[in-house]
Amino acid sequence: METKGKHCGHCGEPLAGRADKKFCSDQCRARSGNQRKLQDRGERAMRDINLVLRRNRQILQRFSPEGKTTLRREALSLAGFDFRYLTHLYRTQKGNTYHFCYDYGYLLLPEEKVLIVNHQAYMER
Repeated sequence: METKGKHCGHCGEPLAGRADKKFCSDQCRARSGNQRKLQDRGERAMRDINLVLRRNRQILQRFSPEGKTTLRREALSLAGFDFRYLTHLYRTQKGNTYHFCYDYGYLLLPEEKVLIVNHQAYMER
């Protein structure tokens, strides 16, 4: 049953079925939503930031798959790590500040080194 005068909000094909239907398929509905998000400047900014955060996390994970690892800060930079982006901070009782990207964090050490750590249960607040 074709709905009179109604067309898909994405591809323009005639709609069949429910009277309140807006798209001809799940694909068109998803594509329309993605297109709308790309047109919104705030949505684009969130997508771009999430891409950087995801890349940062992958780099930390690659350098420290099992726990604690110390390496030169330059190694992270050369791998494409962007130190400006993080998800949260953790401050220890001794006053050290760990910068986290989701479940991987790092502590800036003297001599241009970093200590990479995995999130631990005691870090919850």
